[in-house]
Amino acid sequence: MNLIPVTALGLLLVVLPCRAQDAGSLEPVIEVLGVSEEAQFQLDILKGIAAALKGQRDVPEPKGWADLAKRLAKSPNAEVREMALSLSLKFGSQAALDDLRARLTDASVGLAKRERALEALVEARDAKLPPVLLGLLDDAEMQRSAIRGLAAFDVAGAPEAIVSHFSRMKPEAKRDALATLASRRSYALALMAAVEKKTIPAKALSADVVRQLRALNDESLNQKIERHWGVSRSTPEAKLKEIEKYKRIAELRTNVPNNLSKGRALFNRACVQCHKLYGVGGTIGPDITGSDRRNLHYIISNIVDPNAEIPNDSRTTIVRMKDDRVLVGVIRSREGQTITVATPAEVLSVAKRDVAAIEPQNFSMMPEGLVLTFSDQELRDLVSYLRGEGQVPLPGGKAAE
Repeated sequence: MNLIPVTALGLLLVVLPCRAQDAGSLEPVIEVLGVSEEAQFQLDILKGIAAALKGQRDVPEPKGWADLAKRLAKSPNAEVREMALSLSLKFGSQAALDDLRARLTDASVGLAKRERALEALVEARDAKLPPVLLGLLDDAEMQRSAIRGLAAFDVAGAPEAIVSHFSRMKPEAKRDALATLASRRSYALALMAAVEKKTIPAKALSADVVRQLRALNDESLNQKIERHWGVSRSTPEAKLKEIEKYKRIAELRTNVPNNLSKGRALFNRACVQCHKLYGVGGTIGPDITGSDRRNLHYIISNIVDPNAEIPNDSRTTIVRMKDDRVLVGVIRSREGQTITVATPAEVLSVAKRDVAAIEPQNFSMMPEGLVLTFSDQELRDLVSYLRGEGQVPLPGGKAAE
């Protein structure tokens, strides 16, 4: 048998038959792996299996896998060994759970391997993982991954632990923390309590976090959100008046010069999770680098009335999970047994069997009321940055944050 490099062959042998959660469909692939000694061939096929089973767990172990896994565990190729271990986890191996958990807490194995171990354990919903994740909140390298991982579990004490670390986190970790705290009602209650106590500043809650909180459909939470963010129920005519009002504010000449660096910091706080500018930012919303940014009316109208024109690929979907987690984002794929959702924080693949409801929404990911979070000078700084001709340093001369 001529075993050539098989990226395409892997897709043919694996992705199509494995879209169904059927161990029998994997057996021909296991047989092919069983007669191969070529590491690259093995790796391509293993990656194909992993891609096809993305988001699934408790997959029945296919015939022949146990013996094959033992052989692959001795491969001279480290990536083959790692992929085989990850798939053993997918097939319910307790030994694989223990091995990956040990790898996760071992700094000597390297950051990339630890992150892949965490991803596999989260996907498997390892019951022993949450205490490990809480311990990793003090690990500078793994803090962000641990915060995101905690969103998959409803763990007593987790939101309080995240809140207690919040003030010492870097900006990127703070964004992850807010996304996790807004992902389920039990966590959101702790978040809003921290906002009420001013442990977490209300202005730290970006537009997408507020949208996520509102999607939880909790009346007590919504009342608190409205106190801090306000709520817009205006008519189209009132919207036009608001746009003109904020255009006047943006153009007002004062004795304080507009500060583009502060404007960039505001963009990072409120916009960068969803929008890309000068090559930096998220992809949930449109890339605004090439948009009509010199046009003040264009900028203000999009901030004040984000739902006026919504591209189809930017429409919001709320995905309610059976474990009470709520995802708010844009669905990228519904293939096979998984749904892939792009949120401002990350791109997630979830098993369809874990989904309670999918609710398409007729509004943008960007909520109304964003402008209410800015002072008049902050609005001028932000608009000046958005209308600028190139990237500027952050306050303090930092190139990035």
